[in-house]
Amino acid sequence: MIRLARVLPLVLSAVAPLVLAGCGSEKSGGTEAEAGAQAGVSRELGARARALGVAPELVYVTEAPGFRLAQQSVGVFGGDGFSATYVSRQDGRQIRLTVDRGSVSDAGCGTKQAACERDGEGIWYRGGGGQQEYLVAGAGHVVRVQGDAGVSREVLREAARDVHRPAGDEVAEVLPPTGPGDAPAPAAPAEPAVPTAPVDRSDLPPDGDGAPRNDVDAGG
Repeated sequence: MIRLARVLPLVLSAVAPLVLAGCGSEKSGGTEAEAGAQAGVSRELGARARALGVAPELVYVTEAPGFRLAQQSVGVFGGDGFSATYVSRQDGRQIRLTVDRGSVSDAGCGTKQAACERDGEGIWYRGGGGQQEYLVAGAGHVVRVQGDAGVSREVLREAARDVHRPAGDEVAEVLPPTGPGDAPAPAAPAEPAVPTAPVDRSDLPPDGDGAPRNDVDAGG
């Protein structure tokens, strides 16, 4: 009994690392797969944003009913911030989304500011003078959603509440490609037009058999 008692702990101690290693490898495999997928999106976003001069963490998008992104409006705001404009399909009114570093207080808003009205967690509304905007607080940055005078506050609020980081296909839809490898193939050059009428030659006489003139001077 004494020898069995001594041998059993040794056997268990040898088996335990194998069991833990098997469980750890199974869990690690799933985590690495998920991390790889997320890293792929992050790398694409980072590459496209930096090529544009924008900090990747400052790229945001939104959606608003009846509005669509004007891709030519996407660009840098301030030092390395982000800017994009959404245009109404019906009347051309605009919603502008800008992202810059700082805080809501730096932007002149806050819980104690009379000029701003809190309209949700981390969201403030400011209007007046024909201008209106929502401010969404981020981690070290502020997202502003500004609307033309004709844009209703309800639509602007919905756009502010939908502010989010682009993912998946949204990255390619919002940010331009980084280089020739990502750019669409150029259109094939147009084939030269084939003339359908006789070519007018200045060296042919107006009458006769149409042979070229080979006039030479005397003695030539």
